[in-house]
Amino acid sequence: MKENKLDIVIYGATGFTGKLVVEYMQQKYANSPNIKWGLAGRSLGKLNRVKEKLNVSPEVPCLVVDSDNKNSISKMVSETKCVLTTVGPYQLYGSDLVSECANQGTDYVDLCGEPGWMHEMIETHSNAAKDSGSRIIFSCGFDSIPFDLGVLFVQNAAEDKFGKPAPSVRGRVRAMNGEFSGGTAASLGATMNALKTNPELFTILANPFALSNGFSGPEQPADSRPYLDEKLDAWVAPFFMAPINTKNIHRSNALMNHKYGEEFSYNEMMLTGSGDQGEEAAKMVASSNPLTEKPLLPGEGPSRESRENGNYDLLFCADMPDGSVISASVIGDMDPGYGSTSKMIAESAICLISECENLGGGIYTTAPSMGTKLIKRLEDNAGIAFKIESA
Repeated sequence: MKENKLDIVIYGATGFTGKLVVEYMQQKYANSPNIKWGLAGRSLGKLNRVKEKLNVSPEVPCLVVDSDNKNSISKMVSETKCVLTTVGPYQLYGSDLVSECANQGTDYVDLCGEPGWMHEMIETHSNAAKDSGSRIIFSCGFDSIPFDLGVLFVQNAAEDKFGKPAPSVRGRVRAMNGEFSGGTAASLGATMNALKTNPELFTILANPFALSNGFSGPEQPADSRPYLDEKLDAWVAPFFMAPINTKNIHRSNALMNHKYGEEFSYNEMMLTGSGDQGEEAAKMVASSNPLTEKPLLPGEGPSRESRENGNYDLLFCADMPDGSVISASVIGDMDPGYGSTSKMIAESAICLISECENLGGGIYTTAPSMGTKLIKRLEDNAGIAFKIESA
């Protein structure tokens, strides 16, 4: 590896989320002698304007890269240890980048919530990544870090107390305040368009084990309709991010040699309250889609005030066979989709290059690749708290 390589390149630095990542890196790591980072995007002028607006040092380099120009992608990949990319939808703009990283031995982190594309990348590039030493990690934002690491956290607590993991975990969204941007909606739109030409994608989207390397576990609890969670005495409604989070959690289990067991089940829903009011709220949530009710253009997103006033509160209940329950929470101090996500992906990239030197090449999720190391970084730096509530 060349000594003059950058540690991290933020690709998509002029986009809405990319600028938030740059801002976080400037605030947290501008004076760190151990992290050399740069910006990448299509326009040198726009990159320099981002640097100027955010008071980024002139010494931080800018790389001109176009997703349609494979040579420029290859050059960027060759000049850094890790590419942090916010350029989505990934199924439209990410395939060449993953290919180059896998072939050149460069690490990669993204914010992908597109399981069909992820399945294709895993099938196509896993062997190359293993051979080259490239560590490719999808879904390093709100989907799916708090959920993937929340399950790991509560399962570690179950093992500490009972000597074994729980065969079932319930994920419950207790609160989520924040907006979603055009980038998130665009990814959904790209997936819907892909279904028109590739109906086999339905099978992948419907299968909770679609990313589990061919493993197929037990039938999972229903999550497509409201019902009363009797253990919490509260109504729950379908959570629109559950399809991607569930797939990533089962992939984590498979990559960790089924640490949670081959019969593991996971169910992710949104809590809406108790009684008739909770039931009515659950039905209302089930009939709505937050990504389509307020369409935005790619590159748009919530205001600083909205991001800073946002938050989320997630509950994970590990259900033991004897009826015992261990509960843990993951709480974020900013809106999930942007304020918190920008910090999560930045800390993922730093954790990967600085604390995971013994991790071999391959395509991973966050739990098996960074696990408790990333949990500590998120608690120390990113305003996210992991807590055991009852044991």
